[in-house]
Amino acid sequence: MTNDTAAAVPATALPLAPGNWALDPFHSSVNFTIRHLGIAKVRGRFERLEAELYVGERVEDVRVSATIDLASVNTGNADRDAHVRASDLLDVEKRPTMTYRSTRVSGEAEDWTMEGELTIGAVTRPVTLAVEFGGLVDVPMDGSRHAGFEATGEIRRSEFGLDFAPGLLGEVVKIQLDMQFVEPKNG
Repeated sequence: MTNDTAAAVPATALPLAPGNWALDPFHSSVNFTIRHLGIAKVRGRFERLEAELYVGERVEDVRVSATIDLASVNTGNADRDAHVRASDLLDVEKRPTMTYRSTRVSGEAEDWTMEGELTIGAVTRPVTLAVEFGGLVDVPMDGSRHAGFEATGEIRRSEFGLDFAPGLLGEVVKIQLDMQFVEPKNG
């Protein structure tokens, strides 16, 4: 199936083969944006992540989970990254990871919604992501089939106990995930 045919799949059918799809970490990223001083955006990403996509026979069976290493934050400035990791901000000693587990997936064609639970440290809150299905493609080098997704959403820092530096840092953190998964091999 190519990008062109993925959009033609009926809403009741899944365009993905059942099984455990493996993350392609070389073509996946977790990015964020937060306002600094209310006037400019700081962009960053997390360099280390693990994710799993399980596809069942029905949409109701789809499950997604991800674990992100908070110490892998990269804003393009080593001094700022060290401060973000410190005890007065993210405190990666107490909060080494953030995890996401889907609870419901719905949608059709390219446009999907994924409801789930995000955990940072000891705090878990519901987070809904808008998901765009980019399609499927067979990779010529090895014949593997890849599926691409973009997911976007936002969280409020104070809801996760990350209410440090009000006024200095914005309350809302915008999230963008670009993910590729590799189809399970049959047999």
